[in-house]
Amino acid sequence: MDCVVILDFGSQYSQLIARRVREANVYCELFPHDAPADKVLALRPQAIILSGGPNSVYDAGAPALPDYVLAAGVPVLGICYGMQLLARALGGHVAGSSTREYGRARLTRTATSHLPGFDQLPSAFNVWASHGDKVEALPPGFSAIAATDDCPFAAMENAERSIYALQFHPEVNHSEHGSVLLQAFLQAAHIAPSWTAQSMVETAIANIRQQVGAGHVIAGVSGGVDSSVAAALVHRAIGDQLTCIYVDNGMMRAGESETVVQTFRDHLGARLVAVNAAEDFISALHGVTEPEQKRKIIGERFIRTFEAALSHAKDAAFLCQGTIYPDVIESRGPERQSAAKIKSHHNVGGLPADMKFKLVEPLRFLFKDEVRAVGTELGLPDELVWRQPFPGPGLAVRCLGEVTWERLTVLRAADKIVTDELGAAGLLRGATAQAFAVLLPVRSVGVMGDGRTYHETCAIRAVTTNDFMTADWAKLPYDILSRISSRIVNEVSGINRVVYDITSKPPATIEWE
Repeated sequence: MDCVVILDFGSQYSQLIARRVREANVYCELFPHDAPADKVLALRPQAIILSGGPNSVYDAGAPALPDYVLAAGVPVLGICYGMQLLARALGGHVAGSSTREYGRARLTRTATSHLPGFDQLPSAFNVWASHGDKVEALPPGFSAIAATDDCPFAAMENAERSIYALQFHPEVNHSEHGSVLLQAFLQAAHIAPSWTAQSMVETAIANIRQQVGAGHVIAGVSGGVDSSVAAALVHRAIGDQLTCIYVDNGMMRAGESETVVQTFRDHLGARLVAVNAAEDFISALHGVTEPEQKRKIIGERFIRTFEAALSHAKDAAFLCQGTIYPDVIESRGPERQSAAKIKSHHNVGGLPADMKFKLVEPLRFLFKDEVRAVGTELGLPDELVWRQPFPGPGLAVRCLGEVTWERLTVLRAADKIVTDELGAAGLLRGATAQAFAVLLPVRSVGVMGDGRTYHETCAIRAVTTNDFMTADWAKLPYDILSRISSRIVNEVSGINRVVYDITSKPPATIEWE
């Protein structure tokens, strides 16, 4: 299968490049710019894309172009800082600009190009720029194919060597025809669009069989999309060698446990063991308020619970998890050593070092929309595939502050009102990708029945997204928000104020902890 490697030089848009390449049905992986050459080249990439970055090529300690990029002899696309690295390495000249380009810029085609379809684009269109330096003199053998008002060499190419570069960001939605340009590079590199749901399933099954052999696997399932699809893949690959374990940690949504057990038994056909460990989990969280500590405690308790259940699973040596690519990226997994850690997902950064299992993670390099496509390919029902995501740690990461039985009861009731009302209005699929309630340890004064109250605050979070790497807040109808707020303060004892979170990702994350 053809593969593209993306080298991350610190751009805030690097993950978007990966998204756009995957959307073109081409497999890609994102590596830090300083990843070992043998690790990158082990994928046998058919092309390499260099991301943008915040540095000047002249900064002390600025990331350099790895030697293997040009030595590999494969097509290369440089974006923003990546273009400047290529220009400098190949004999061009990069200089600081007296006028920096940040935001929208007008790109004009100035010459014909060997990029397929480039010459059919409008003669001028809007792109998104974010740079201070610019290429002032082209490297030998290169020609300029586009310019902006402040950048005469906004795009350059050397078709003979299959090296292309853009001084703007085609991966962001603000760049018109950006996806067309990225697909044009993939076509110029002769990369087949072979990354489909069917190929994802075939690749995952082959990898699972190779890794597990005749061994036995425990799958930790939560009822969420990711763990369900991961378990279905493993079951398709090894059948009765799999035992699914559902752990009720006391932090599930209303009716969650009953729904999960029924869904698995009706649709997956896999062996399922249900374990009630609520007391154990909530006791372990007593007095804990720091989010990272919560996640690590929960991650460890899951592993210990799975270890205790080994008698149900023929002493399994493997643990299947529904880890997906955004989990890895946000947790600064080994695939992203140079990235900033946003938070430790309990299944990536929260696992104990002494656990007995080897991990099986068939979705580790898939985005959420790809996971859903795999679920559909496997024949899973829509109500499972399109179910609202639910974090592995459960309501613990939506119950800010200390997690107690009482506060969980309050949050569970408020969350049910949110999902019930959005479901009744037809807003749980399409209009929102994820919607839930958050309980805040923030008390405020209210008045109910002519009496003073001093209760906690409930925040409603609802977002729209395809990949869960970026998200926008959902523009829910005011009457729906009003009804949700009214029901929560009237029906849920302990809450007297409801607020709506209108923050996008970034800068916020979707979950609050």
